[in-house]
Amino acid sequence: MSAGNDASDGVLHPPASIAVIGSGQLGRMFIQAAQRMGYEAGVLSATAETPAAQVANWTVLGPPDHLPALRALADRAEAVTVEFENVSAPALRWLARRRIVRPGWRTLWVSQNRLREKTFLARHGIPHAPWRPVRTPDELATAVRELGTPLILKTSDSGYDGKGQVLVEREADAASAWGSLGETSCVAEGWVEFAAEASVVVARGRDGQAAAFPVGLNHHEKHILATTTAPAPVGPIVAQEARETALAVAQALDAVGVLCVEFFLTAAGRLLVNEIAPRPHNSGHLTMEAAYTSQFEQQVRALCGLPLGSCDLASPAAMVNLLGDVWADGEPNWSRALSDPGVKLHLYGKRTAKPGRKMGHITVLDPSPEQALARALAAKRGLMERS
Repeated sequence: MSAGNDASDGVLHPPASIAVIGSGQLGRMFIQAAQRMGYEAGVLSATAETPAAQVANWTVLGPPDHLPALRALADRAEAVTVEFENVSAPALRWLARRRIVRPGWRTLWVSQNRLREKTFLARHGIPHAPWRPVRTPDELATAVRELGTPLILKTSDSGYDGKGQVLVEREADAASAWGSLGETSCVAEGWVEFAAEASVVVARGRDGQAAAFPVGLNHHEKHILATTTAPAPVGPIVAQEARETALAVAQALDAVGVLCVEFFLTAAGRLLVNEIAPRPHNSGHLTMEAAYTSQFEQQVRALCGLPLGSCDLASPAAMVNLLGDVWADGEPNWSRALSDPGVKLHLYGKRTAKPGRKMGHITVLDPSPEQALARALAAKRGLMERS
């Protein structure tokens, strides 16, 4: 145990050794935030060349549900968090008997399965799109009859960035659509005519105290987040309702750490929860420059039992994702993109650029959120201007 730490009290001070399960860009940015605060930060990673493993103080190699790897992780880390929700709940439960684990396995267990997540939202009276379970042909027929078409079928497990979902435009297409998903357990969601998509990132400490970042306005392309602007131009009433709803979700889940709630905003101004992610989120990346405390520092603070930082923005900002498509015609034009001195570039260290793969992001701060977005998009276009 590191000097000055009292893990029995759930508080860890630098230079304690902490770790993240999952080795993508979210794990990478968590590790970098932990290192800035003086912690030794490790990762449980499949290989030594992942984005998080590249920057970690130490790495345990293995899958996240492999007992020898979990034992090695427990030997090195005093506290453990996650960068994605599809971590084995039994593995986290095993680990939690030996080390501090935040968020807890129950939080992940709810949010890693859409049927459990929808049931949770309904039980706590949190507004969401109409839905029905689809596990049998009879339930599929009931869902189509009661929700009507169009509707969206989503697999209960392992869906992200539009994967594991299909649009059903006509009743006659329902059976084949379900078949295309392997006739696995699904949820059917009624069609929502939304005016905008938004999200709120929340940080919650072990003492139950929680804080919400300002609402982000999100734009998706091909089901992948393309841009986020904050604060979202949704008006003070909607903004307050979104933050209060996100805080209520975090409290009801008893989540300790960082959590993101994604919303549909209808033309009538109604907010419907779309998804819950019990970890830092792509739409929260702009907090690294724009907020007094980034979402990743909040994750470190919550994991180590420290007081949370301020979620207020120091400046409006916009974030633009850089997908592998940017590399399609060769090396991006970094000089052109960075000709705007306010552009902040983040690359994740991924070795191979593939279409749709998140390779990095750009952030711009500006007194005008709309101008921040315009400048960030201009920088992205500059990347693709070949000299």
